[in-house]
Amino acid sequence: MPDVIFEPLKFKNLTVKNRVFRSNISGRFDNYDGSGNQARINWEVKFAKGGVGAIISSFVPVQIRGRIIPNYATIDKDERVPFWRAVGKAVHEHDCKFIMQLSHSGRQRDVGGIEYEYALSSTDDKDPLHGFECKRMTTADIKETVAGFAEGARRAREAGLDGVELHGANGYLITQFLSSAINDRKDEYGGSLENRARFVVEIVKAIRAKVGSDFHLQMKISAVDYNNALLKFEKPGNTLPESVQVCKWLVDAGVDAIHVSTGSAFPHPKNPAGTDLPMDVLADTYDTLGGSGTNTIRNLLLFQNPLTAKLFRQQWLDAGVPADKIEGANLADAKTIKQAVPVPIICTGGFQTASVIRNAITSGSCDAVSGARTLVANNDLVKHFAAGRDKAPKPCTYCNKCLAHVVEHPLGCYEESRFSNREEMLAQIMSVFSPAPFA
Repeated sequence: MPDVIFEPLKFKNLTVKNRVFRSNISGRFDNYDGSGNQARINWEVKFAKGGVGAIISSFVPVQIRGRIIPNYATIDKDERVPFWRAVGKAVHEHDCKFIMQLSHSGRQRDVGGIEYEYALSSTDDKDPLHGFECKRMTTADIKETVAGFAEGARRAREAGLDGVELHGANGYLITQFLSSAINDRKDEYGGSLENRARFVVEIVKAIRAKVGSDFHLQMKISAVDYNNALLKFEKPGNTLPESVQVCKWLVDAGVDAIHVSTGSAFPHPKNPAGTDLPMDVLADTYDTLGGSGTNTIRNLLLFQNPLTAKLFRQQWLDAGVPADKIEGANLADAKTIKQAVPVPIICTGGFQTASVIRNAITSGSCDAVSGARTLVANNDLVKHFAAGRDKAPKPCTYCNKCLAHVVEHPLGCYEESRFSNREEMLAQIMSVFSPAPFA
């Protein structure tokens, strides 16, 4: 019988060779000013060689004021197009598609950089965990940002990429408008669900006006906010029925696919759901965020104290997903959205088992799956499936050490138990820097 994992997935304007996507993830591989370099190309090629059908880029800011951290390549000016053309060309050599994720941080940043002091958001309220400060966007700010997304899509098309994804999930700017827990505006962009969705619908329409109807456009959305998962005094935020309605509006406006995630922030106890929260790593790396928010020094002290670190870790895990439920945790939400809209559904959430992926697709929960940590652990995971294995010999442990390290160190798998020794682990982490950009 044909294996559904390796059946091509046809969107309106794009065909992908199989049903496994690399979802958005990257380290600080690029240059401080937003230009790209060879390490980013090496990073993406790892997954293209490994057999995924398509790569969704990491967070690509459409404006400098919308980046989460320096050293992420941007798409904020025409001068960026040649670099992204080189990325796409390198990925295409391995019969893999490349979808650029158009993004804007809003108030949710890690390190702000030197170019601006305050982030822009739907609100004046700083985020409750880190205390990242922001200013409420004016109507002029909104129009400028909508245009920035449209120009980003145009540049992605000019670079020869295969499509774009709007990052409307996990607490970034589009989520800050969509979420009833965050958006406290009193104008036409706040209040009712229709008003809160106005910003992203305008972005979709602006992109379609700029690139036409024959270029792939998808939207990543948090199906449920769970905004009070960790801080119980916060509002819960958007529900699944609200997200279903937003997805219907997005499809009407011109979206070709929906990518289903969860949570109103990143990181969030439910995304990336993990078997552990590596407090020792956070105690070492969180200082990089120290000057970024009004609560970050408090958090650093909390992580460095053994007693409070233990309490925070337990609270985080209790608010998360049981270890045996991590893989496919978002499938029920994805199925509900799939039943409501006529476009393909991609679901993210710890996927690394062929039988689980097959069942997700054949049961009608989604049309494809995406993974990040699991593919960082095993870049060649799809090749294991092709060889008839249900899992890679050394699967991802969902320990989240990769993400705890990433603000300060190169991105890679830091779970030493998956390697024969520390030197082998470090060689895997540092492999992204080979080949070097010059002799």
